[in-house]
Amino acid sequence: MSLSRKRQKELKRLRSSAEDLWGNQQEVLDRANAVAREASRQLSALTQEEVVPRVRSGYQAYVRPGLSQAKEFASSAGDTVERAVGNALGSVLSIGDIANDARVRRAVQRVAPSALPPAKKSGPGFGGSLAIAAGIVVAAGIAYAVWQTFRADDELWVADDEPAPGTGTGSASAL
Repeated sequence: MSLSRKRQKELKRLRSSAEDLWGNQQEVLDRANAVAREASRQLSALTQEEVVPRVRSGYQAYVRPGLSQAKEFASSAGDTVERAVGNALGSVLSIGDIANDARVRRAVQRVAPSALPPAKKSGPGFGGSLAIAAGIVVAAGIAYAVWQTFRADDELWVADDEPAPGTGTGSASAL
C-alpha cells in the first residue's frame, strides 16, 4: 500500500505527537507516584507523632484506671463473699455439731421422739447445698465484676472539641 507524501508527513507528525503524549503521561504518573509515597510517609509520621500518643494517653487515663478499679472491686467482693461464706459455713457446722451431740439428741428424744431425723444421710445435705449456692454467688460476683469492667461507658470516650490546625476559630468551613 502506497501512501502519498502528504499522508506520510501527517502520519509521522501524528506518531511524534503520540510519542510525546506517552512520554508526558509517564512523567505525570512518575510524579503522582512520588507524591503518593510522600503522602504515605507523612501519614506514617503524623500517626506516630499524634495518634499513638493520644491513644496511649487515653488508655492511661481511661482504660487502666477502670481495670484497676475492676480488679480492686473483684478482690474486695471476693474477700467479702469469702468472709460471708466462711461465717455461714462456720455457723452451719456449729449447728450441725450441736445437733449431733449425744446430750442434745437425748434431750430432744425425751421431748419429742419423732422430731429427730434418722442418723443416716443421703445426698449432699444442707452443707453441700450451701457450698454449691456459695459457689454460684461467687461466680455471679466475678461475672458482674467482668461485666462492669468491659461495659461500654459513653462518657469515657468523648473526644475533646479541638479546632483543626490551620483553621481559625471564627471561620466557617464549607462542605
